[in-house]
Amino acid sequence: MTDLPLGLTEEAVAAAEAEPDPGSLAAGTRLRTRLGPDLAAAALTQVALRRRARAKFGEAAARLWFTRDGLEQATRPEVAALHAQRFAAADVRRVVDLGCGIGSDAVAFVHAGLDVLAVERDPATADVARANLAAAVEASEHEVRAEVVVADVADVLAAGIDPADGVFADPARRDARGRVWRPQDFSPDLSSLLALAVPGRLLGVKLGPALPHALVPAEAEAEWVSHHGDVVEVGVWSGPGSVPGRRSALLWPDRRLVGGAGEPLAVREPGAYVHEPDGAVIRAGAVEVLGVRLGAGLLADKVAYLTGDADATSEFATTFVVERVLPYDLKVLRRWVREADVGTLEVKRRGLDLDPARLRQDLRPRGRTSATLLLTRSTAGTVALVVRRAERQGT
Repeated sequence: MTDLPLGLTEEAVAAAEAEPDPGSLAAGTRLRTRLGPDLAAAALTQVALRRRARAKFGEAAARLWFTRDGLEQATRPEVAALHAQRFAAADVRRVVDLGCGIGSDAVAFVHAGLDVLAVERDPATADVARANLAAAVEASEHEVRAEVVVADVADVLAAGIDPADGVFADPARRDARGRVWRPQDFSPDLSSLLALAVPGRLLGVKLGPALPHALVPAEAEAEWVSHHGDVVEVGVWSGPGSVPGRRSALLWPDRRLVGGAGEPLAVREPGAYVHEPDGAVIRAGAVEVLGVRLGAGLLADKVAYLTGDADATSEFATTFVVERVLPYDLKVLRRWVREADVGTLEVKRRGLDLDPARLRQDLRPRGRTSATLLLTRSTAGTVALVVRRAERQGT
């Protein structure tokens, strides 16, 4: 039986789960009378977090334990499985998980048959990770060992890590004032983590997708991961199984587009189609590669919209059929909205400093049809393209 974290009891959790609205005043009053204020608050919070976690963890959320910050920062299980596959494919026996949080990646390592040493400096979060890992070990079909230690990652780095161990790190990117953006302010800082790349060791560092290419070591691999259209991370990898110097977009689960220093795309007028690359493609610097595949050019310099006349689509982009090209003029656009009887208007923009919600309000769509308006810079200045989504064929 797995010990419950955060001072919770089976009775308290069951009572909170029986409440239709655990966030309501009535639920709090009932459970405080029955359990006491502290236990009632902990149980109701846990049930509310589990319900919120369904969007990220699916049905597994009902069997996991969470903290508020831990849920927000946790790796999606499908993406954590990709991390685990890398270590398993490299024949790693044990992974040291630095900054494990609630243990979402560590659980994936256990499911892949890997031993885990998970490090977390916050005792309450470590308590949650310990419970999640214990349940994973108990359910695993593999003979694995998993340990959670409460320690500062900097102290672990100072003590040294066995060269035979794989290392996975998810540095904290928040402090008491909120999110931090400079890699030297991460905890631990990025340079300390990258220094763990020694010959024969597989090292993976999970970072925010906005990481500049210049901060990725030339000899490391960088992989921007898109999960159902959301760019969730960039993984910096070195060691066995990594591809030195590769910069790629990975669309979950296994569609990869590798960026490269090819010929720059020509800037051209709007064609019959406009392609909006997945965010991971943009981050990975693979827009030009995708443009060549689609036979497309750029709508404007440094604007990641592709355009062309070839009837081609790709998993790596959303393709739109261009129905009209209008000037970016409020009177013209209002007339179009009125004449087209538009009531539901989707406004997309790139390379322009404008608020789509405000523009939608200004255009006053009150009709019966739906439409999509794409605003961008072009060779003819700022234009408004009336578009509709094309049926995907895939390339």
